[in-house]
Amino acid sequence: MSEHIVPTRTYYTIFAILMLCTGLTVAIAFVNLGAMNIVAALAIAAFKATIVVLFFMHVKYSTRLTWAVVVGSLFWLGILLALTLGDYLTRGWIT
Repeated sequence: MSEHIVPTRTYYTIFAILMLCTGLTVAIAFVNLGAMNIVAALAIAAFKATIVVLFFMHVKYSTRLTWAVVVGSLFWLGILLALTLGDYLTRGWIT
């Protein structure tokens, strides 16, 4: 298996981006955006998770099989979330 050598500067840049996003999440928590607070926080969290998967888990430099596994797992997560929300959101329908 060939490994891709990533420069140290890349890791420091990613660390700075993650810290900036964390600070942004904290700052958004103190701003009253109504229902958009949750959406903004989840969007930032999804961006941070994507950065971690791509760089720290080396998916960016991996083969197509690794990409297929990542996409398949995200698809499966979407199915599980849809089924869970389908149950949770329809619990009030039973009288």
